[in-house]
Amino acid sequence: MRNKILFIVFFASVLFSSCTKEKASINPDNLQEYLNLNSGLGSDEVIGCAASDEFDASISYIFYYPVVGATEIQYFETENSSVDEHDFSNYQRRELPKEGVFNGYLERYVRNDVKEVWSIVTFKTNGKLHKSNPIRLKNQTKPTEWSNQVAIDFTQNTAPKFSWLDGTIKENAIYFQVLTNSNNDLLSGTYTYDRWFQYYVLGNVVLNVTRENPPELEIGNEYNFVMMGVSLDNWVNLVLVNKFTIQ
Repeated sequence: MRNKILFIVFFASVLFSSCTKEKASINPDNLQEYLNLNSGLGSDEVIGCAASDEFDASISYIFYYPVVGATEIQYFETENSSVDEHDFSNYQRRELPKEGVFNGYLERYVRNDVKEVWSIVTFKTNGKLHKSNPIRLKNQTKPTEWSNQVAIDFTQNTAPKFSWLDGTIKENAIYFQVLTNSNNDLLSGTYTYDRWFQYYVLGNVVLNVTRENPPELEIGNEYNFVMMGVSLDNWVNLVLVNKFTIQ
């Protein structure tokens, strides 16, 4: 009888240990382990970048574009910025507060930490695991510059042309432009290599995250223009915000 009890206790402990290990492996904190676990899924990208707060450089925002239907959205970061950013075993999952941008069209993690690191955002869609390119946080060495210096050409009043100059840090490789209405609903989201964009002319657009054909701008209505200048390592050097009215 005693041997039978010992066997049951032993079996239960082995089973519990096995279940615990299995449960831990379902959602590992290490990015490489997480990728290995989901190696059977197709792969795709996450559009992401990061910027520091306008008034407090200890706060960084990690922006990403969540595909409609995205699930299991996660944030990973390295211990510091000197590691190999392409070695995914250097990334550990971290819980950060998250909030919508442009009424939820985009989203961002809010990170309150002076330490500079590499970060990656992942999420899943049906049958795919999406992963961003490494995003370098430079909130201390190259804090994001915020300005409203945008030139607006109203020659075609309902299709204004926006142009700008680089800021203090001239390392921008691509420019992300957003137009919103007065309720901050995103009307168009586009990327160009040029320092200009005309609404809604796509001749120089290299990436378009606008989901639906945007409306024509209306005379007398107020709109917002936002531009992010992004470097090759996905850090936002410059943010321009300008409110305007179609005349």
